[in-house]
Amino acid sequence: MSTPTQAIPVLILKEGTTRTVGRDARRTNILAARVIAEALASSLGPRGMDKLLVDSFGSATITGDGATILKEMDVQHPAAKMLVEVAKAQDDEVGDGTTTVVVLAGEFLKNAGELLEQDIHPSIIVDGFEKALSKALEIIDEVAIKVDPTDREMLKKIAMTALSSKVVAEYKEFLANLAVEAILTVAEKENGRFKVDLDNVKVEKKKGESIEETVLVRGIVLDKEVVHPGMPKRIEKAKIALLDCPLEIEKPEWSAKIHVTSPEQLKAFLDQEADMLKRMVDKIASVGANVVFCQKGIDDMAQHFLAKKGIMAVRRVKKSDMEKLARATGARIVTSIDDLTPDDLGYAELVEERKVGEDKMVFVEGCKNPRAVTILVRGGAEHIVDEAERAIHDALCVVRNVLREPKIVAGGGAIEIEIARRLREFAKTLPSKEQLAVMRYADALETIPAILAQNAGIEPVDAIVELRSRHEKGEIWAGVEVLSGKITDMYKAGIIEPAIVKKQTIKSATEAAVMILRIDDIIAAAPPKEKEKERKEERPSESY
Repeated sequence: MSTPTQAIPVLILKEGTTRTVGRDARRTNILAARVIAEALASSLGPRGMDKLLVDSFGSATITGDGATILKEMDVQHPAAKMLVEVAKAQDDEVGDGTTTVVVLAGEFLKNAGELLEQDIHPSIIVDGFEKALSKALEIIDEVAIKVDPTDREMLKKIAMTALSSKVVAEYKEFLANLAVEAILTVAEKENGRFKVDLDNVKVEKKKGESIEETVLVRGIVLDKEVVHPGMPKRIEKAKIALLDCPLEIEKPEWSAKIHVTSPEQLKAFLDQEADMLKRMVDKIASVGANVVFCQKGIDDMAQHFLAKKGIMAVRRVKKSDMEKLARATGARIVTSIDDLTPDDLGYAELVEERKVGEDKMVFVEGCKNPRAVTILVRGGAEHIVDEAERAIHDALCVVRNVLREPKIVAGGGAIEIEIARRLREFAKTLPSKEQLAVMRYADALETIPAILAQNAGIEPVDAIVELRSRHEKGEIWAGVEVLSGKITDMYKAGIIEPAIVKKQTIKSATEAAVMILRIDDIIAAAPPKEKEKERKEERPSESY
């Protein structure tokens, strides 16, 4: 007699693995992304609020910068992590618009979620979004205004727009001037285009004084002090040697013991060491150097000899600072003292140790090639200095962006409303379901001015209605003037942003939304069991 065949469960995935498929997977992903976007929405624009983030060790960060908020938040959900990555990429690429990009991505997904509920296939939504994106980029190129990249007033307005949404917004004019000055100093013209390397602008921070004491130094500032009290603290017409080797007697790589049987032998041994160090210092002095920056250590005895020769020395300088010094002073970094020649030396009008706050810092000014500058940021508290540094980074980035691509658009949501208006016209030329996707894409873009208005206490619905009617009449640059609470011409109001930032924002947000929409299956491995965790912790690390 044959037994009925029983269904045998087939286990493919490891025990404890969770799997979410289809609609549920999309729903959870969209929800996670929206939660992140909503958390950031309140910090958008000049009237946006700031976040206080406390890490597991209890140290606090106060910021309104999108990328910083997400970096400090320690996000767990994989879909939400994608938005964190997008904000980071936006920050690395153009340095501004990090909050906007996450809020937009969240809105795109929210609207896509509503279309999914109406049984529209994700692929159709994705196609619609991608068509809308390429059209939006075309529109930005079409309406953007070409500018002269060396127009300081224009650059200042752009930097002030980037700074107006920061904690340090009250100092925006002052900081914008510094940023413009710094970028124009380090900019180099190649084949008719400007090339700006942000590494040439060093931002050094020291708490104390107020933000207004922040200065632009045409040279390099090192957070180091002169190694020996007997050395000169100020040297004019400095000849600078940059050493990537220790001014110390190197220990042998193998362990060696020396048997000393009499005090004379010990003295001879120590004299020999001192003599070797003296020879090193004599070599430095013989090539004419009177300032030494050393990436490695400097022995106490070598410090003494350098001080006697009247040479100023600084030790353990960071590699990045050594490279900036080399660029600014024209010196060559030398890895062996024996190879040092007068041609390797750099030149600066002045090298001086100054007291900044409670610490001493070394200033290298009046360089041969002032293509490397330092902004020394001051502020009353650690949080303020940190936030000022982040704000200056954004300002430097937007000024650099205009030099790279000298096209601008107005801020305050003006460009978003204009793109949305034109996308609605474009949607009429598409098949029905894609048309819906493009329409919802346009709606998502309109949430940027709506959130700006909401954060300023303006009624968002009224603002959007007025913006739409003004744009219909051909007022391309009508936007939300957050500070006065009115709808005005943002270009005339001087609220200007680089076109490249807007393009990158819309690109990144759309790519993130499309990536999350394409996911229909989440397979999550089981977290390690408590016992396994404990066992791993107890197991000693295998170090050799």
